[in-house]
Amino acid sequence: MLRRLGYFYGGAFITGGVLGFVPGVTVDDMFLGIFMVNPLHSAMHAASGVIFLLASTLGAGAARLWFQIFGAVYAALAAMGFWVGNGMILNCITNNWNDSWGHAGLALSMLVIGFATAKPAALARA
Repeated sequence: MLRRLGYFYGGAFITGGVLGFVPGVTVDDMFLGIFMVNPLHSAMHAASGVIFLLASTLGAGAARLWFQIFGAVYAALAAMGFWVGNGMILNCITNNWNDSWGHAGLALSMLVIGFATAKPAALARA
């Protein structure tokens, strides 16, 4: 299950990252008219998706660890986004309130997956 979720998240992040570069999907630095993006923001989403796929390929333990790490990173990103509001996070990633709430929701889902699922060794013994 962890590997399948990792593949799903990986594909979703890659798709979102690539679509961030597509004219018409992103207009005036607004992805789907909702999220503020810039090339670095989109590239980071695509790269994160690639890491999700790699971790999931390595096994359930690596996928679980990546959900934990990336969930924590996204929680920090959401907190910085709420602090910044409409502006730049660390002077490189564009942000608006929708981005902050989206990052918070993603963080919550990844942390739940990463910490609430059984460790792969426990699954093997069951």
